[in-house]
Amino acid sequence: MRRPLMLLATLALAVVACEKKTAPAPAAPSPEGQATGTAAAPVDSDTILLGEVGSLTGSEATFGVSARNGIELALNEANEAGGVKGKKLQVRVYDSQGRPEEGAQAVTRLITQDKVVAILGEAASSVSMAMAEKAQAGQVPMVTPTSTAPEVTQKGDYIFRVCFIDPFQGLVMAKFARENLKLSRVAVLRDNKSAFSMGLADVFTEKFKAFGGEVPGDESYSKGDTDFRAQLTSIKRLKPDAVFVPGYYTDVGIIARQAREIGLKVPLLGGDGWDSDKLYELGGSALEGSYFSNHYSPDNPDPVLQKFLARYKATYGSVPDSVAALAYDAARVTIDAMKRAPDLSGPSLRDAIAATRDFPGVAGRITLDANRDAVKEAVVLKVSGGKAQFVTTVTP
Repeated sequence: MRRPLMLLATLALAVVACEKKTAPAPAAPSPEGQATGTAAAPVDSDTILLGEVGSLTGSEATFGVSARNGIELALNEANEAGGVKGKKLQVRVYDSQGRPEEGAQAVTRLITQDKVVAILGEAASSVSMAMAEKAQAGQVPMVTPTSTAPEVTQKGDYIFRVCFIDPFQGLVMAKFARENLKLSRVAVLRDNKSAFSMGLADVFTEKFKAFGGEVPGDESYSKGDTDFRAQLTSIKRLKPDAVFVPGYYTDVGIIARQAREIGLKVPLLGGDGWDSDKLYELGGSALEGSYFSNHYSPDNPDPVLQKFLARYKATYGSVPDSVAALAYDAARVTIDAMKRAPDLSGPSLRDAIAATRDFPGVAGRITLDANRDAVKEAVVLKVSGGKAQFVTTVTP
């Protein structure tokens, strides 16, 4: 039976709809759990409080729900094993709504009012960068699970990540497109309001050209757009072998459908922002034969991963996506550092996290480099039969 984590952000009993195919979402936080809410209940002296910020509502809500599940699972396991330094762990969760200003406000509150020892989140790079400025100023370590833009950890020495960064992800897809798929001409369609999309598109373009390929067209859209036909028509005229679309699943599914509607039949390529069950609901058969880079594959037989998969499925009724896996890893890396740190002050915990080496994460072994970025492998997945199937692994 599931033993739910005590989320200090009071959770409503009614279950909200989750953007997963097979699992209901945990209840959304009440106003007490949002950045705009009222004060939450105090924490007793036998409890260590962490903070979490994620997009529990808004266009990327599946990311926030997945991250919350992964973190919840990690903290439950730690508490079952005795907690940290003789104390139990709790987490206070705030909803960023996928907006940088909400994320920054949530971090400020976590630091000044809730007095958390560390912060977990966010998934999106644009939100994480706004949060990182507040965490750095408050000298509270922040560990993001999936924000891949290099600028995130450049905000300061209290900011960490457990995922690879866009330059590596861009290199992976450029190399795969050129060497594995033997493509010569790949156009780009990027989200000009997303740091993640812009960074990944820039690196892919640079590396694909360096490998001898050509980028005949580079079109853009803005988050929230729903009609991409004009850009896709321009790309179709260029007759590319494929189109690199480093956006989020919310846009990519629609883009895929509209591409097929106008007769653009070439494969689409992308990054980890595609990773959501909702992608296949939005894109349907239009995504067949497309490829994207990601952080892990549930097909990996690694026993650490398989144990996580079994417990996650038993608890939430679905296979975890990469956001859930990386959020689980982010929480476990933080907990491991808390155990090693001489105390839980900001500087001590920062130094302990920075010393993470060869940590057995479920999404690959994690070593943090001098920039506080994870050095780890990436996988390439192919959309086939309405799901992502493992193709290959690319190491640093």
